Amino acid sequence: MPVELCSPRVVLRQWRDADYEPFAQLNADPHVMEHFPAVLSSAQSHAMADKIRGLIEPRGWGFWAAEHKTSGRFMGFIGLHVPEDALPFQPCVEIGWRLARPFWGQGLASEGARIALAYAFEVLQLPSVVAFTALSNLRSQAVMRRLGMEREVQDFDHPALPDGHALRRHCLYRLNRSQWVAGVSAAPADSA
Repeated sequence: MPVELCSPRVVLRQWRDADYEPFAQLNADPHVMEHFPAVLSSAQSHAMADKIRGLIEPRGWGFWAAEHKTSGRFMGFIGLHVPEDALPFQPCVEIGWRLARPFWGQGLASEGARIALAYAFEVLQLPSVVAFTALSNLRSQAVMRRLGMEREVQDFDHPALPDGHALRRHCLYRLNRSQWVAGVSAAPADSA
């Protein structure tokens, strides 16, 4: 059964057919896709949602559909993923997010990512979780730092992007389970 996670404002759940159209809208938004190679057509977006949904089915977790708890609106995705590209730091599990613009600037990506990290470390018992993005994506890097992730010294070229592509150079952040446990135990009870 697909896992469902909740925080005060975010629900991470399996994808529904009704999520596909708002997902296509956010993938067509040039502001949302600024740090990705291109906006996606509806067909490309639907295929991506099908793939994400299919990856969640057998193991229960993945890039979950992120729902705004109060309004019930689909916001995008937040969750965990095993990258398929030949990255220099494999094997790994990454944490990632992509939210529609109306949900930016409210701490929702961080809030949802925290419950995904709790699942990664407390249930899956992963030794570490990584996050990576184009060097220009300062907004996502800020979320990674808020999560307690630390930037690795070595940047890398993303193998899915050609030489000379403006987004090819990426930075890598990592959070180890021991850091997570230490951070959780140090956090005040009402901030969990």
